Amino acid sequence: MSDQKIVIVGAGPTGLGAAYRLQELGHRNFRLLEARHKVGGLASSETSPNGFTYDIGGHVLFSHYPYFDRLFDTLMGDEYQELVREAWVWMCGRFLPYPFQNNIRHLPKEMVLECLLGLIEAQRTPIDLARIENFDQLIHKQFGAGIAKYFMMPYNFKVWAHPPRMMNKEWIGERVSTPPIERVLGNVVLDKDDAGWGPNNTFKYPRYGGTGGLFERIVPYVSEHLSLNTRTVGIDAARKEVILADGTREPYDQLLSTMPLDKLVAITEGAPDQVRDAAGCLRHSGSFIVGVGVDRPAGTSKCWMYFPESDAPFYRVTYLSNYSPEVVPDHTRQHSLLAEISHSEFKPENRDTIVDQTIEGMLATRLLDESDVPKIVDTYVIERDYTYPTPSLERDAALRVIQPWLESQGIFSRGRFGAWRYEVGNMDHSVAQGVEWVNRALLGAVEDELTYLAKRGC
Repeated sequence: MSDQKIVIVGAGPTGLGAAYRLQELGHRNFRLLEARHKVGGLASSETSPNGFTYDIGGHVLFSHYPYFDRLFDTLMGDEYQELVREAWVWMCGRFLPYPFQNNIRHLPKEMVLECLLGLIEAQRTPIDLARIENFDQLIHKQFGAGIAKYFMMPYNFKVWAHPPRMMNKEWIGERVSTPPIERVLGNVVLDKDDAGWGPNNTFKYPRYGGTGGLFERIVPYVSEHLSLNTRTVGIDAARKEVILADGTREPYDQLLSTMPLDKLVAITEGAPDQVRDAAGCLRHSGSFIVGVGVDRPAGTSKCWMYFPESDAPFYRVTYLSNYSPEVVPDHTRQHSLLAEISHSEFKPENRDTIVDQTIEGMLATRLLDESDVPKIVDTYVIERDYTYPTPSLERDAALRVIQPWLESQGIFSRGRFGAWRYEVGNMDHSVAQGVEWVNRALLGAVEDELTYLAKRGC
């Protein structure tokens, strides 16, 4: 592979991770193509005209990979914040500690009883995964009717913008806490908070530039190979050429694509009907990310909050200025909030009214009060059509058709939307997918099946 031409489409975490690894191994014959004017993809950040920096969603940096940890240390030095997670759930007019299912004691007593009885009933019989057909059924089997009713079902619809019955059960992994009934009962009886669960109970955050500040720091290492404002519009698999929007063609021996998998199939010449049909089965949602800057200190150390109920359009809000003082113009007197609102064909949202809806929701959930409204000095909307690759019922069968055919053509699709596997779509996973693909291409290594399982389709 030492003299083979590698082309990478997309300079998000996966593409940048691959490019960094290529130069680290001394491979110089590659080109990194990015359609936008900046790197980072969904992990980039944007600064409003008023000087507030907002991420594309509530990102935090924690890692499953020593390589990612070393890369972070190399790029960031000591210019980062290290934080202890303070996550909360807004329900019934109050905040309770996250995860919800461990802290139901804060709910009205009738709801506590309903949740406990449902959980006891659910845990009477061990779960037979072979008999569970979708995420909806898994929620009810794991948590019972009460927790499903009050939190799991409404919250997951808010996040995914798809009914849980349309989603598979395989994506869960470490993302959902399933506490034993003894633990839940103990928390209720002893009036004990239980907020330590989760893989990200401590996390890091760049001091400068938001989350995107991390990925901007890779640019000096790969700049001679990087082409911004360079959009890919076609793949000629037979001739092994990437077709660019200006009509030029970029030849390759190996192609790593990080664009959404359905879009990749759509622009690949010669893709068979069964591959195109499979790509048509893939589902996703988009998001409106609404930033709000307020001319007063935050007055809280909260990190982020979840909102399952209908009194707010957002499913999550982050106190982004609590992550770094540099994301607001003057941290001594200002703070910023970052709200996430999903949308899809099942959950349409109106961009024209989304800022007003967000502010109304922040008032309804006491993130702001009426006296704060005149102090709102910034609002900013980031819209993305692709933010969550849905782990739908059809997904795994579709991947088993699409990915092997692409690889037979020397095309490798990786990353959050390239692999179309949300469960390995965090920033560290995405960087690792790029790095591990390079190790495979140049060193003959095997991609870690915990990072990339598309061949197995699960």
